[in-house]
Amino acid sequence: MGLRDFVDAILGKSTLPKAKSEKLFAMSTASITLESNLGLKPSGSAGICFKPIGASAYESARKEIQELLEYSSKETETEFRLEKDEFDFLWAIFKDPDFEDLVANIHLVSETLEEHGFGGQLLCAIYRFDGEPEAGNSGRGKTVYWIYNFKQGTYYPFIPLSGKQRDSPFEFKLRAEMEREMPIEENVEKWYPLWGIPF
Repeated sequence: MGLRDFVDAILGKSTLPKAKSEKLFAMSTASITLESNLGLKPSGSAGICFKPIGASAYESARKEIQELLEYSSKETETEFRLEKDEFDFLWAIFKDPDFEDLVANIHLVSETLEEHGFGGQLLCAIYRFDGEPEAGNSGRGKTVYWIYNFKQGTYYPFIPLSGKQRDSPFEFKLRAEMEREMPIEENVEKWYPLWGIPF
C-alpha cells in the first residue's frame, strides 16, 4: 500500500473531514522520550503532505500555499520548500534545527492552511527521527517517521526498510513505549506505509 492507497483509504469520498491539528503538539514532549529512551534523535526535518490538486487549480493553489508558508515560517526562520512527487501529491518540507520551532511551525502552517480553505487537502504531517549510531540503543541506525493523520488526530510510527519492507517489530515497540505520551492510532490497519517520503 502506498500514498495513493493511503488517500483512498482515508477519503472514501471526494472530500476529507475537517483536519484535527490540535494534537500535533504531543510530539514536542514525545521527542524527549524518543531520544533519551530509544536513541532516536529529531533529524531537523518534517513535512506536510497534501492530496493531489487538479492540474487547472494546481498553480494558483501552489502560489497561495507558498505565500502562506512564507508568512507562517517568518517568525521561526524555518526553511521550507514545496515539492510535487511522482503521484502528484504536494509536499511542504521544513528544516529547522530547533525541534520546538519545527513542531510549532507545522501546527501554525496547518492552522493557517485550514483557515484559508486548504484543510480538506491536508493528509498528514510527518516528523523524521534518526537512530544514533552508538551501540546499545534500540533505535541504532534506523530512520523512523512519525506520521500524524489529520483525519484521525492520531500518530503512528513508520520505519521503511529496503525492498518496500517495514520494521514492524520496532514499530510495535515504539507504540508500547509511547502510547502514554501521545495519541497513537489504535487500529494497526490504519498505519499506512508512505513509501518515498522526500526527506
